[in-house]
Amino acid sequence: MLLENISEVAVEGFVRQGFKVESLRGSLSESELKQKIKGVHALGIRSKSKITDSILAEADSLLAIGCFCIGTDQVDLPAAERRGIPVFNSPFCNSRSVAELILAEIICLSRRLGDVNTGMHKGVWDKNAKNCHEIRGKKLGIIGYGHIGTQLGIMAEAMGLHVLFYDIENLMPIGNSRKCESLEDLLKEADYVTCHVPSTELTKNMIGEREISLMKKGSYLLNASRGSVVVIPAVKKAIESGHLAGAAIDVFPTEPEANIKDWTNELQHLPNVILTPHIGGSTEEAQIAIGSEVTDKIIKLVKTGSTASAVNFPHCDIPDDKKVTTHRVLNVHKNVPGVLKNINNILGEFNVLAQQLRTSSEIGYLIVDVDHETSEDVKTAIEALPSSIKTRVLY
Repeated sequence: MLLENISEVAVEGFVRQGFKVESLRGSLSESELKQKIKGVHALGIRSKSKITDSILAEADSLLAIGCFCIGTDQVDLPAAERRGIPVFNSPFCNSRSVAELILAEIICLSRRLGDVNTGMHKGVWDKNAKNCHEIRGKKLGIIGYGHIGTQLGIMAEAMGLHVLFYDIENLMPIGNSRKCESLEDLLKEADYVTCHVPSTELTKNMIGEREISLMKKGSYLLNASRGSVVVIPAVKKAIESGHLAGAAIDVFPTEPEANIKDWTNELQHLPNVILTPHIGGSTEEAQIAIGSEVTDKIIKLVKTGSTASAVNFPHCDIPDDKKVTTHRVLNVHKNVPGVLKNINNILGEFNVLAQQLRTSSEIGYLIVDVDHETSEDVKTAIEALPSSIKTRVLY
């Protein structure tokens, strides 16, 4: 089941592998999803669907969740792990799309194109250069120097911007980018500040009234990361006072679950403020790439048991040797003392051709290839262990 109008590439990929696919344009409410998720083996979502522990409790057949986007904070990852459900995402495929949007918005803010365009549509011809600037020679401050931040930095340098960045990790600068030792240093120096960080306790309300006050008078703030990162009332106050010359906001603390025509926000109608409905990664190219990548990850899990790129699961991946005399058994179990001994005591009675076990603090994940004549016996014995969460014979 695919929600939120996931790319047709994903639908086609699943159908080619024999899946029966139900694809819906929007998200579902919690009560609707609790009903629809029964019997579903793979669930695909984007950023609006919230997958809670109570929803997962109704997922009686679920093998995997695919987040067809960068983030996974819309899924209760620990709950999915405890229930033996790997979660996959696409952390890089829309990086270029987000970086291009930010660069376009930097130019639009510098030339006040939003306000000028609105005026022209209202019949106002107002040609002047006041408060309009080239971006060449200005300083761009990037908060979060991951895949989006680095792509943006490369493109920005080509446009003549000087790139600064701040990240909690010790990352190597690319090109002529320069690392700032603190967030405060970046805020004080940059003409444009753009956020590209995940949603964590560390980044919650990261840019508030204090941080904006550190920014240069006449600078610009952009956020296309998560709605929890920037304090919207603080942005409003800074725009109204003239401390900020403009802002571009693509993500918000609360966002509607479906497209609506009566959305409101306190930044509406402020001068030189660009508001977009969480479209940073919403290009056809990005959605096609994401659709293909996440679909392939889920199919690989279903066909081989691989969890190599799961965000909440021990990483296991044994090559599929296609031997007709071999069956593969998959087991998810609680990571408790003695479980490995119990599993090996069982496997010691059978002919094991390949075995891999990985653990996290909560669970262990086992892939084992055995002779096909004994696979059901192995499955039954391992499944009977008190520590077992989920066991299945793959082929």
